[in-house]
Amino acid sequence: MRRADRLFQIIQVLRRTRKPLTADAIAAELETSKRTIYRDIATLMGQRVPIRGEAGMGYILEKGFDLPPLMLTPDEIEAAVLGAQWVAGHADSTLARAAEDLMAKIADTVPERLRPFVLEPASRARPSWNREPDRLDMARTRSQIHEGKKIMLRYRDEQGRPSERMIWPISVGYLEAVRLLAAWCELRSDFRSFRTDRVVDATYLDDKYPERRDVLRARWRQSLVWGPPKDT
Repeated sequence: MRRADRLFQIIQVLRRTRKPLTADAIAAELETSKRTIYRDIATLMGQRVPIRGEAGMGYILEKGFDLPPLMLTPDEIEAAVLGAQWVAGHADSTLARAAEDLMAKIADTVPERLRPFVLEPASRARPSWNREPDRLDMARTRSQIHEGKKIMLRYRDEQGRPSERMIWPISVGYLEAVRLLAAWCELRSDFRSFRTDRVVDATYLDDKYPERRDVLRARWRQSLVWGPPKDT
């Protein structure tokens, strides 16, 4: 590993944790010697990177330190490109276009030596899937999730039975051939997941639901994991 890359990786290791890390722990992760880590941390401190600590006690990166944009390692580029490929083939048109734009921006911004990791990646996601069409405006649905606002769904279940549901949308999940909208359902007073291709119509309301988004999401995570749609 080049020294410049190792210095960058030391910062990355430190920013992942809130607890002091010893030189031994950092050296083990980066597969180098403790002496090298001591020397590299001294260099970073000399460059005014806000690292606190000392030998034997551990080191910590103070809050508020920002790296220059897109200082990415080859593995991080591969991960970003693989994720963007998957989104381009699985998400709605707005996110798919954003994923393609993201890959183009990464390719234009990274150094020339790293560009092959974007243009000729070693990993590749399936470019498309056979999915049922959405009956929801997915961009608007994501906006309602971020803003904590309600949606009125007109919905048909697996047996074709119609219902109206006032929901508090939480998250959109992806299964092999369908998307699921996880939500709190006022009708059932419980969490439910709705297949987006079974939605007949949706009204996006300005009413915010009464519970804080983070609290609702935490309760949802405790209650279930993604699985078959529970829309009854």
